[in-house]
Amino acid sequence: MTPSIRPSRNQTKSQNARIVFDLDGTLIDSAPDIQGIANAGLTKIGFAPITLEETHEFIGAGIQNFIEQMRAARGVPDRYQEPLLKDLTARYETAVELTVMYPGVPEALANLAQSHQLGICTNKLYKPCISVLKHLKIDQFFKTVWGGDNALARKPDPAPLQGAFADLGTGTCIFVGDSEIDAETAQRAEVPFILFTQGYRNKPVEEIPHNVALDKFADLNKEIEALLEKL
Repeated sequence: MTPSIRPSRNQTKSQNARIVFDLDGTLIDSAPDIQGIANAGLTKIGFAPITLEETHEFIGAGIQNFIEQMRAARGVPDRYQEPLLKDLTARYETAVELTVMYPGVPEALANLAQSHQLGICTNKLYKPCISVLKHLKIDQFFKTVWGGDNALARKPDPAPLQGAFADLGTGTCIFVGDSEIDAETAQRAEVPFILFTQGYRNKPVEEIPHNVALDKFADLNKEIEALLEKL
């Protein structure tokens, strides 16, 4: 049986919800661009490239963690951690050309924004986050954006998610993400979690705590409304 995340007792039912999204693997498929900058950095120091599948596995816990996993996979010594971080960060903001939105994302966001307040909470660095949102022309839907280099913490610490909700004012809180890290963040923040099943998760859906499993964004609006009716 799928474990469930219990909504916070402090939440009140509201038609005007606060909905915060993860970014990579949730709204956008950015893995090809991330793979590109990662392999450029590895090639520069004489190591073999990583695969797209490995890229999917490494995304989610922030750029430092991504580089650590990438190094471990290719036997890159510790001394290259900071040079690789500097190299990938320099390339990251312009790495947008291969990134695409999942089908139905812009339509879902446009519909939700008519009635609800939307935000982003991601472990992606803030500037690359803003860059890709603008490139895809969906930045206007979000009232707040929290990147992984915020002053508080990275997910699964709930602080940035709670900060994003606070920025959006009042209303029932819902978090939408694609991974184990997102699910843990929602649990720790005590908010309902919608799991997008087509993203970068590393475990089966049934092993990830969630209130709703979302297979396609065409269903997001009705799933949100159904969830609000239950809260």
